[in-house]
Amino acid sequence: MKNIARSATALLTSIGLAVLGLAGTAQAAPVVEDHAMGSQIAKHEGGGGRRIAIPTDPSAQAVVYGIDVSGHQGNVDWNYWWGQGKRFAYVKATESTTYRNPYFAQQYNGSYNVGMIRGAYHFALPDRSAGATQADFFVNNGGGWSRDGKTLPGALDMEYNPYGSTCYGLSKASMTAWIKSFSDRYHARTGRWPVIYTSTSWWNQCVSGDFSSTNPLWVARYSSTVGTLPYAWPFYTFWQYSSSPIDQNQFNGAYDRLQALANG
Repeated sequence: MKNIARSATALLTSIGLAVLGLAGTAQAAPVVEDHAMGSQIAKHEGGGGRRIAIPTDPSAQAVVYGIDVSGHQGNVDWNYWWGQGKRFAYVKATESTTYRNPYFAQQYNGSYNVGMIRGAYHFALPDRSAGATQADFFVNNGGGWSRDGKTLPGALDMEYNPYGSTCYGLSKASMTAWIKSFSDRYHARTGRWPVIYTSTSWWNQCVSGDFSSTNPLWVARYSSTVGTLPYAWPFYTFWQYSSSPIDQNQFNGAYDRLQALANG
């Protein structure tokens, strides 16, 4: 009986240790780095979940409407969005150097096949690795560019840190250098300067440099007006004005200007 009791105790102990081991493994699992464009801006600045009527910028002579998507949307019904008047799309490709959108092919090729002009974007985590390193990862995983008339230059998503301090622990000068490293590397690889996506509030807190002569601006502001632009940019190229029911954007120009941006 004593031997049976000892065996039962040993078995229960082994099971208990195994369960604890599994629990420990689950707790130690890495966070999936899948942050959508504007998710942290909406979190810190508000307004992201509100439905906003299609805004009109008095300074814009003509506009083109589009959307941006990430892995959170899964397989996108591109025919539906084409029917809603969307004529361009940006698709998340990568984040840092560890995440690739598993739905990228369906989203990137699907938007193209339905007739949209499309591009890819990268969610930056500047405290993880160098700007040039993240630019290489982006280009190598869908963020490239080709002069086919339907591909926009890649976009660099610069916004609030999902994991900690607003500016990723970097000074304004260091953040400026990081962005320049990414931008220069992307230009060297593709021949195009990346579009920079950001909000005025985040940019003015975290960046000191002037990118207005090279990089098109994509500004996020969930309102009926675009408001004040980030430092030094005299005009915006894209405006993300709502995240409901999906991230919605307008291009500041007529369709032929959007084609010109795609063609380089």
